[in-house]
Amino acid sequence: MPEEKASVLDRIVSAVTSKNESDADVAPATPKASEDEEPEDAADKKLSLMQTLLVDSPTPPKEGDIIEGTVSAIGRARVYIDLPPFGTGLLYGREFMNARDILRKVGIGDSIAAKVVDAGNEDGYIELSLKEARQALIWSDAEAGAKNQTVMSLEVKEANKGGLILDWQGIQGFLPASQLAAEHYPRVEDGDKDKILYELQNLVGQFLSVIIITADQKEGKLIFSEKGPQEKEEKEEKVRNYEVGDTLSGEITGVVDFGVFVKLEEGLEGLVHISELDWGLVEDTRSMYKVGDRVQVKVIEVKDDKISLSIKQLRENPWVSAGNKYKKEQEVQGVIIKYNKHGALASIEEGVAGLVHISEFESEEDLKNKLSLGQSYPFTITLFEPKEQRMTLSFKKEEEVKK
Repeated sequence: MPEEKASVLDRIVSAVTSKNESDADVAPATPKASEDEEPEDAADKKLSLMQTLLVDSPTPPKEGDIIEGTVSAIGRARVYIDLPPFGTGLLYGREFMNARDILRKVGIGDSIAAKVVDAGNEDGYIELSLKEARQALIWSDAEAGAKNQTVMSLEVKEANKGGLILDWQGIQGFLPASQLAAEHYPRVEDGDKDKILYELQNLVGQFLSVIIITADQKEGKLIFSEKGPQEKEEKEEKVRNYEVGDTLSGEITGVVDFGVFVKLEEGLEGLVHISELDWGLVEDTRSMYKVGDRVQVKVIEVKDDKISLSIKQLRENPWVSAGNKYKKEQEVQGVIIKYNKHGALASIEEGVAGLVHISEFESEEDLKNKLSLGQSYPFTITLFEPKEQRMTLSFKKEEEVKK
């Protein structure tokens, strides 16, 4: 077991104290105070030390931070990185395997940036991830590119009826057909979707000059446009004609994992995020909508040249009526619609579902044996907050009643 390391704060205090002691060695001697008399400047010195610590000490790294250091040692399936004054960083295990192609080119003395995944493990090391750092830096570059309207040349990898798929630094992005330049926009007289797809497929393999218009790491959204600043200004002018609360009719031009794009007018699309498609659980956007569908939408946000839309907000919120029908400790029937890491989701009516927590079962396997997808079971409501759209259910209580 490696020798236990001092905490970051202990090391900082030790360094400052040593400096003060060193300064004292060369300072003129002062009369010694009596044992019963505290030196007049004792409190000031203590305060000065604390101020020095607070002002001069660097902030210790925390989980999620990107930190840079120097490779100090390379062992078997692990790399040590010197991170003064905080200690030593460690890349090992799964994080080493994920970055092994990069680490093969790394040598002692090389500088390396990594993301903190554990600010201090049981052995005193700061655990790091090179892969996560790379992802974070790429998304940071994407956000900067979107802000600066950086023009880049990217190859078209795939085409679908809604647009093109591009690859940027290992991240797939979407270029909606409406964001294509005039010379590349598929002009099909009868609007036949198969013909549009055929025209778009002719662009596969070509390099297009594009800018990033949306970069959202949290939702994994990377959206491109082939239109320059002038087109952006024209789009902003169009967007100004819309207000939050407007109800509109549009045509779906793209269906992606995180939602659907809706054409509102020539050269202007809005996004309906997956969370705004329906009050119920939506796992597959493509099973609900397809390119060419006409839909009614409500404007929920207008910002710069972007419009956010909602389909579900034009329908009655089932949680409102559920608030008048259900209460805590009530017995209900629920259909299992999904498993997740917390347990199982059970729907008690369309758009209203609650969580059956995994802690009620011996294991995940036990939960799945007792609660099958698509089957209905009796539950007891243990938490019901309709305004927050939160509900938890208990299967255990029902089993105890049967016994």
